[in-house]
This record gives sequence, structure tokens and C-alpha cells, in this order.
Amino acid sequence: MCRYLRAWSAVDSDRHVKNVKATSKNSKNKKWFKTDQVCKLFDVSRATLFRWEREGLISGPPRDWRNWRLYTVQNVKEIKRIIQARKVLL
Repeated sequence: MCRYLRAWSAVDSDRHVKNVKATSKNSKNKKWFKTDQVCKLFDVSRATLFRWEREGLISGPPRDWRNWRLYTVQNVKEIKRIIQARKVLL
């Protein structure tokens, strides 16, 4: 349960991301999260993230030169909303 509470507080605004070390790329103050970072933050599998993306629940994250997903703060907020909605439904 503690892990979920940390995940909820991890993304509290467009500018600040707490408790998670993001990877900065060469753009101005943009934060990018690797797939494994997002999986650990929300305790979900890679397959779940990719399925949510296929189903349109998450907007497609940008890709790096290797075609690996780099999740933005907006993507992380979308994932947070999905998990919160699922928790309410249960």
C-alpha cells in the first residue's frame, strides 16, 4: 500500500515530479521516464503499459533513437488517472 501512496504523490504538478529520478534529455526542462521507471513507480508490468497504450488509454509516448518509449510527465499523469479509476471501481 505504501508504494501506491508514493506513486500518487510522485506526480503533483506539470513542473515537479517527486520521488522519481527522471532522465533529462537535451530539451529545455523536459523530463522523460524510461519504461522500467514507470513500471516500478506504479507497480505494473511492461505488458500492461503497452496494452493501455494500444487501447488508447495512454497517449503514445515519444520514442528515442532506438525506438524505445520515453514517457513524459503527461503520460505519467495519464497512468496515474487510470490506476486511480481502477481503484475506485474495485
